[in-house]
Amino acid sequence: MPFECPQDVANDYERILNSNEEEYDVFIYAGNDNRKIYAHSFVLRTRSQHFRTAFSMKSLDKKDGKFIFNIPNISYHFFYMILRFIYCGKIDLDQLGEPDILKLLIAVDEINIKILTNYIQEYLIKNKDGYLQQNSTEILEMIYQNNSFTNLRNICIKKICDVPERLLNSNKFISLEAPLLELLFQRDDLPLDEIVIWDNLIRWCLAQHNSNVSKVPSQWGNNETTIMGRTIHRFIPLIRFCHISPKDFAAKVFPFKEIIPSNLVNNMVQFHMTQDQKLNNDTRSPRQSSCNIDSVIISQNHMVVFTNWIYRKDDKYYGYIPYKFNLLYRASRDGNTTEAFHAKCDSKGATLVVIKMKNSNQIAGGYNPFSWDTTSYWRPTNDSFIFLSTDRNNLQSAKICYGHGDAKSIGCFSDKGPTFGWNLNVYKGTWYCDRTKAYDNIGLPKWFYDDDYEVFQVIKK
Repeated sequence: MPFECPQDVANDYERILNSNEEEYDVFIYAGNDNRKIYAHSFVLRTRSQHFRTAFSMKSLDKKDGKFIFNIPNISYHFFYMILRFIYCGKIDLDQLGEPDILKLLIAVDEINIKILTNYIQEYLIKNKDGYLQQNSTEILEMIYQNNSFTNLRNICIKKICDVPERLLNSNKFISLEAPLLELLFQRDDLPLDEIVIWDNLIRWCLAQHNSNVSKVPSQWGNNETTIMGRTIHRFIPLIRFCHISPKDFAAKVFPFKEIIPSNLVNNMVQFHMTQDQKLNNDTRSPRQSSCNIDSVIISQNHMVVFTNWIYRKDDKYYGYIPYKFNLLYRASRDGNTTEAFHAKCDSKGATLVVIKMKNSNQIAGGYNPFSWDTTSYWRPTNDSFIFLSTDRNNLQSAKICYGHGDAKSIGCFSDKGPTFGWNLNVYKGTWYCDRTKAYDNIGLPKWFYDDDYEVFQVIKK
């Protein structure tokens, strides 16, 4: 077996760096410091492509047989850390604050030491998560143009996408450089409704011209239209107009038709008027349309409908899903018993119940804005609902009824599973529907069995 002692070699090279022997043939001046840094050309040539290239240049300064390097963009302290890594492969980032680690990263990239560049990025990602979360925008502004920092750049963009409101609601947003805004708006995982992205794009474009352009497009002259058209041109392909509702398109997009390609406007107008998918040339999915829904009854296509039922406002979501639906319970998996339901679903907050009716394509269910429990109490609410769809693949035809605020809107009992008044409840494997004033009659049978049913925890993103 071959014998190796790399640590001894590294220690010997570190001793060479730290000694003041006459074998040095390189002087290096870093930053604005007049102190000389002594080095050996054979080490620099061997360990650094940057220096190997520099030594091959005939114009390299030389005095008294010593090569001379001036590196004004890197401080003395940072360069010595880099030089130590070149000699012995050692560096200690724990002694630096986060801003200095970033400066060191940029310095290392200038010297083109890829292995150290990658290590510093991984160090920041693994050990400075809080700093990256709080300073994602500032870090991106420093590094986004450099392809050497791809890992760190992607992490920062992801953190912005996790909580985009933090950036959009700050003064930093309107001062973002256009390429950085492009990086953000082209992301599939930007968790915003498309009309919100459009509104903020218009806000950013207007801000680039201070107060010289009116916020009302009908007041623009030819000059303002030309200016705004040039500003917004690069972003138009990033907007998924087909996932903006007809109402929002008419009210918030169409007024800016003069700065949008006419063929795009015409296609979208026809698409929204007819809902004919043949007129939609944009095959992209809604942003973050993948809810990773774990279900044997429903698919991701159902989630926008459920989302709007839960949201229950006029300005409906039109593609983007602002909730997470986490599977808590599946009867076929966890046991179709009251005990199993309560063990999995109690004290989990708001839930959606979806039932596949036995030997049919019908689904039913309900939404409980509270937690389930076994306290033997009823709760009144206007925010719960029950639903019935005769075709689970077409929820648009489903019947839905919200709670009327009745005292018996939601029931929590140890001997029953999900209980929506007496209008929809399960007892010992049988679902019952008795007519009560908690909900209107939506056509549920008086009793039925299920092939399966699932309960999802509903969490606002």
